[in-house]
Amino acid sequence: MTLRITDKISIEDWEVTESFVRAGGPGGQNVNKVSTAVELRFEAERSPNLPGPVKTRLRRLAGRRWTKEGALVLFVAEERSQARNREIARQRLAELVKAATVVPKRRVKTRVSLNQKRKRVAEKKKRGEVKALRGSVGEE
Repeated sequence: MTLRITDKISIEDWEVTESFVRAGGPGGQNVNKVSTAVELRFEAERSPNLPGPVKTRLRRLAGRRWTKEGALVLFVAEERSQARNREIARQRLAELVKAATVVPKRRVKTRVSLNQKRKRVAEKKKRGEVKALRGSVGEE
């Protein structure tokens, strides 16, 4: 089942491997018997469907979930059902890749106007004069 991210980007089945392990937490006897937690591994670095800049942004977004081999590892153990955990993991992968496709806006540099600089200096001088007048009164 191909995972569609955008019109141009989709993730093929061979790029994703899923392994199921026993999850901790609530679930009663079910937790001890059934492997419900999902570890989804997406080989992002080797993916032909992801453009270079998207891979770079994905690496930054993934943080410590990114391995040295260039794979993105997602671990989900929120639900009692294996199918639901698998669904959540695939959703998170799609959201991460979609977030990586968004190009961040460049910051426009701004400058302080000359008039604002003059006002600031004038205000500082005024405060300085007020403070200077606070000194002790001279002896008469």
